[in-house]
Amino acid sequence: MARARQERAEITRQAILDGAAIAFDDSGFEGTSLSDVVKHAGVTKGALYFHFPSKQALARTLMDEQFQVSEHLPAIENPGLQTVIDLTHRMAHGLRTNVRIRAGIRLVIEFGSFTSPDPTPYDAWIDTCRSCLTPAQRVGDIHPAVDVDALSALLVGAFTGIQVTSHVRTRRQDLHTRVTDLWNFLLPTIVPANRMARFRPAGTSPSHGSPTG
Repeated sequence: MARARQERAEITRQAILDGAAIAFDDSGFEGTSLSDVVKHAGVTKGALYFHFPSKQALARTLMDEQFQVSEHLPAIENPGLQTVIDLTHRMAHGLRTNVRIRAGIRLVIEFGSFTSPDPTPYDAWIDTCRSCLTPAQRVGDIHPAVDVDALSALLVGAFTGIQVTSHVRTRRQDLHTRVTDLWNFLLPTIVPANRMARFRPAGTSPSHGSPTG
């Protein structure tokens, strides 16, 4: 009986997060009310408050999900430059297909830029890039003179701007193309010519769902 209650509670919690994601994706943090979340989630306000004490707590949970972008990296035997390429396409795929990812990214940008500046999500993404690019440089896939810290920060900033521009211009229909453009322009400047053939700017997964090393 206790397990059944826990399962029902988790189903309700996920429904609330899904409803919040729809509302935040549509209207942003300031434009969303808890009544909007309740409407989209199909739950009562009492159920919402049982799981989340405030709109800020809902937003923080959705933003925290974005930290999980690197959760599968320990399972990759040799993470490297292609891993980062594939991660950008994986994120692009998520932005196009998953409302919780879209909402989380929108909230990260709103909070990080306007509402309450917080560099934590950006720092986490930069750390993820660095953890892949550092070994890539050690094995000769990245020019030794390249500053990997600066490159990691550049990639996160570039992807953030690209996805926002793609959202405004095409509702992200061209996002994979624009991300591929980023890598087509960038790779020749950071990769030795004799290593270029090793990398696929468009990613290695047709579905962009499973990055490889």
